[in-house]
Amino acid sequence: MLRVPAILLISVSVAFSAVDFESQVQPILVDHCLKCHRKDNKKSDYKLDTRADAIGDEVIIPGDPAKSLFIELLSLDDDDDDVMPPAKEERMTAGEKKILSDWVKEGAPWPEKIVLKMPAPVDFKRDIEPILGKLTAEEREKLKLWIKSGAPWPATGNAEELKRLERIHAMISEASREKTPEQMAHYSSKVPVSMATYHMVAVPGGSFSMGSPEGEAKRKAHEGPRRMVKIAPFWIGKFEVSWDEYETFMIDGGRRNKDGSKKFPDPGDKDVDLISRPTKPYVEMTFGMGKKGFPAISMTQHAALQYCKWLSAQTGHFYRLPTEAEWEYACRAGTDTIYSFGDDPKDLHAYGWFIDNADFTYQKIGKKKPNPWGIHDMHGNVAEWTLDILSAGGYDKEATDNPLASGRELYPRAVRGGSWNDFSDGLRSAARLGSRKSWKQQDPQLPKSIWYHTDAQWLGFRIVRPLEIPSAEEMQRIWNMGIDHDTLE
Repeated sequence: MLRVPAILLISVSVAFSAVDFESQVQPILVDHCLKCHRKDNKKSDYKLDTRADAIGDEVIIPGDPAKSLFIELLSLDDDDDDVMPPAKEERMTAGEKKILSDWVKEGAPWPEKIVLKMPAPVDFKRDIEPILGKLTAEEREKLKLWIKSGAPWPATGNAEELKRLERIHAMISEASREKTPEQMAHYSSKVPVSMATYHMVAVPGGSFSMGSPEGEAKRKAHEGPRRMVKIAPFWIGKFEVSWDEYETFMIDGGRRNKDGSKKFPDPGDKDVDLISRPTKPYVEMTFGMGKKGFPAISMTQHAALQYCKWLSAQTGHFYRLPTEAEWEYACRAGTDTIYSFGDDPKDLHAYGWFIDNADFTYQKIGKKKPNPWGIHDMHGNVAEWTLDILSAGGYDKEATDNPLASGRELYPRAVRGGSWNDFSDGLRSAARLGSRKSWKQQDPQLPKSIWYHTDAQWLGFRIVRPLEIPSAEEMQRIWNMGIDHDTLE
């Protein structure tokens, strides 16, 4: 019998069981971990872009998987609250967990040249170039112009929904009398269903410097780079949307499917009855902070946009959320200081509700001084939804014509103005906040509601009406921007 030296057996065993990073480990990390743990994502402080990031803070201890928090968390039982990845559909197989454990045991080798990146859903050379090669030069130019215009996509949905949208668009086109900026004026109106009064301030078009300068105190990197932005005329709510206006939309007494469609539609239903509306809330949504005259809170961006659609169908005006650029333009009201009233946070008490004066609750709308354009509570009380996606990398300096940050990600969406729960720096004109999944943490529903952010009791919105009426397709695209498209496909 041939005797093999023990040391040779060990060497052969190690060589045979070595895990290859590029072919085995890298695909697991990209598929299961990188979505949250990358440098351009704020969901977690732990990053996995490089080996130096991955082993930082001893999350991975090379050579010792038993002491590595990384291995511990992915090895927890599926019903453990701390198991990673948190989403069940993203969990690893037993084989994948073993590969990672063996990799750590072998010292977590990771070639220095490899930086983990999320794969692009569409690759230009692989997916787009072959298509462009089949087009004529004229067709390619049309495609470029379409992309530059924002690539609006025709509305999709069932035939009845499309007909309803066309009726709403026709009504808005007929009812809107103002055609030029000179015809614009402040106005007050009523929500027909509830008869609650709301007030709109006419905002002239113009240009302004958006964002904060690098020397501004408490400035965050995503508030820049500063850029000159051109804004078309629009109206904006003088006040934040109140419960008086919003509650009738939220609680209509009808039975609704989870997507907000009416469960038992009737042939006699009006268009406004059939617009997607919230399912019944599972808690009292004022949380004891007051209702009459107080701002509505804790709605998702989708809920706020559906309210805009609901209001539009009743009034004959097209309402939506403001873009970030419109919001900051209206907040600054021609000023270039830290706040619309100046640079000194000590003066904030006269203009906004925040952590130093709000007694840890929201306050009635319009009780503080307005900004120079007569708009109230732009600093504080409740933070306000915008249409935009918040990019961690800051603004695109080339986008200067009332830009709207593009993308499909539901988180983070941009919230502005700060709230009763924020310190003074969160109420600056340029301050930005990104929405988070954790704002639904207490939501007991599975899947979680598309309507309520129960843990964001400081979050509200105000409405905008642009002078220029968009196409029916663009209206539908905007009203549907708050949907998590990835969960619908």
